[in-house]
Amino acid sequence: MKSRFLLSVIAGLVVFGQLELNAQEEAFEVKKDGDKYRVEVDGKLFTEYITKGYNKPVLYPVIGPHGVSMTRNYPFKTVKGEATDHVHHASLWFTHGEVNGISFWHNGEKTGKIIPTEVVRAKGGRFASIVTKNNWNGPDGKTICTDRTSIRFIKTAKGTMISYGVTVYASEGDVKFGDTKEGSMGIRTHPNLRLSNGKGVTTANGKALNSAGHKDKQLWGKRAKWVDYWGKIDDHEVGVAIFDHPDNPRHPTWWHARDYGLIAANPFGIHNFEGKKKGVGDMTIKKGEKLSFLYAFLFHEGDAESAGIDETYDRWVEGVANMRARARGNN
Repeated sequence: MKSRFLLSVIAGLVVFGQLELNAQEEAFEVKKDGDKYRVEVDGKLFTEYITKGYNKPVLYPVIGPHGVSMTRNYPFKTVKGEATDHVHHASLWFTHGEVNGISFWHNGEKTGKIIPTEVVRAKGGRFASIVTKNNWNGPDGKTICTDRTSIRFIKTAKGTMISYGVTVYASEGDVKFGDTKEGSMGIRTHPNLRLSNGKGVTTANGKALNSAGHKDKQLWGKRAKWVDYWGKIDDHEVGVAIFDHPDNPRHPTWWHARDYGLIAANPFGIHNFEGKKKGVGDMTIKKGEKLSFLYAFLFHEGDAESAGIDETYDRWVEGVANMRARARGNN
């Protein structure tokens, strides 16, 4: 049964069309390295899943086309030409700024932490997957809720994709995700992908587009199925597209997309994004219930048009649907 399920998952991924896997190679390896899990593609580092040292699990670095590092190095290390603001913008992560009144977005004595409690799976092959169970603990160490995070790494014709799924369980009592712009599925990009310079950055040359047609600084607070940022790094035009799945709460989501390289999908911060009364974006998970999110990051060459982001988004949605259907058929 287990082997049939894995085959169904692979089949579901192959039907992505443009997101085809290379069926001839075992493309990915996942290697445990202390508190980290190193993900390699074709023998080269793609990313590391870091479970300790920060207030939430993070992926750092993320290596894109041509061996280009796609996320900011700070706070992992200080590099000339990068800004050192917002220490909590740690490469690529999922969290939120107001959970039962506690910020899991920021770092501090009075903020929460997401603590991995079990690594369910860390496996390579034609695609790689890392699955963990995590506790969301308040500053007093008490668990507020739990989650199961499932991350898949997929080699595609358009670049390398990270599929990032999180299911939050109201295991301890009601859980309220509060109405704040500080959230939720985020990335802090390489400084060259910024839309503007500042705080020591002089190399920003990024451009941005969303599925609704908004460009550059217009993206902040707008709703869209996807956003894409791209620019030149080391003379290579590269970019990152972020996809919001149609089954996510309040799809298409709002985007906390700043000109300094922060890009975050946030279905909760309506009062900030639309100027409405505080609290309109609150969402409560009742005790014993759960809430699921699914996003994807595509690290690609070229701009949004040449990378076919709109079509790739549709193929991703179709592929997820086929994968889920096959999984149900094998249960």
